[in-house]
Amino acid sequence: MTERLDVAVIGAGTMGSGIAQTFATFGHEVHLVDASEAALERARAGIQKSLQRFVKKEKMTEDEAAAVLARVLPETDLAQAVAAVDLAVEAVFENPQVKEEVFRALDEHAPEHAILASNTSSISITALGAVTRRPESVIGMHFMNPVPLMKLVEIVRGEKTSDEVVARTKAIAEGLDKVVGVAQDYAGFVSNRVLMPLINEAAFCLYEGVATPEDIDTIMKYGMNHPMGPLALADLIGIDVVVDILDYLHEQFGDPKFRCAPNLRRMRAAGKLGRKTGEGFYRYD
Repeated sequence: MTERLDVAVIGAGTMGSGIAQTFATFGHEVHLVDASEAALERARAGIQKSLQRFVKKEKMTEDEAAAVLARVLPETDLAQAVAAVDLAVEAVFENPQVKEEVFRALDEHAPEHAILASNTSSISITALGAVTRRPESVIGMHFMNPVPLMKLVEIVRGEKTSDEVVARTKAIAEGLDKVVGVAQDYAGFVSNRVLMPLINEAAFCLYEGVATPEDIDTIMKYGMNHPMGPLALADLIGIDVVVDILDYLHEQFGDPKFRCAPNLRRMRAAGKLGRKTGEGFYRYD
């Protein structure tokens, strides 16, 4: 894809900064929006650090890395940031009410032609579209963490998402050198509907004393040819995010297979959220 887009990414956390870096790497100008100046500063530092890894691996030059960073524009004013965008990607907390507020603002301030996408990993795209006057333009664009490295974008089609918006979003993602899978709008879509019970069952194995975290992950990694064990993956995703998704799936389906393991809930209460806090199932320096 050669078309250069004006893109806004709403939310400067791990996923938002990774999405911003990826779009900027492929030549798009990105408005990275967050209410917190501190979050924007952390995001910019994180992007710079990530780009330096690519420089060290000789996958880009210092000049190319500097150009990518220059295309990421930190902003706190959402209305101003999205006023002329072609695509807005929401990447805020995995909370329906917070996301709905963002989509109301995007509906008010983004141009009529803009695609309004959510990076949600489980929440209904149809429900997010319903708070706007243009549900046909609302779509799921679920990137995987770490965004600059992971190939998949799971595109999620809401009940009223138009064929044109699905096709345009697919083309945009493929233009980022991503592989696209399209899912219908049911809780958890494909990725987390399958992944979360796996992580949850691994947590139950630990809770019931079946094996240590290291042995659980070793068995799944080398026995099932997974690149990472489920408990290490939970630490990467964030224990709080895992609990939120499991609770949402349990609420939506009413199926006990999505009940959250007690040790996951206890870890969340203790602030042991994985890599981002330095401790989860494992410790991180």
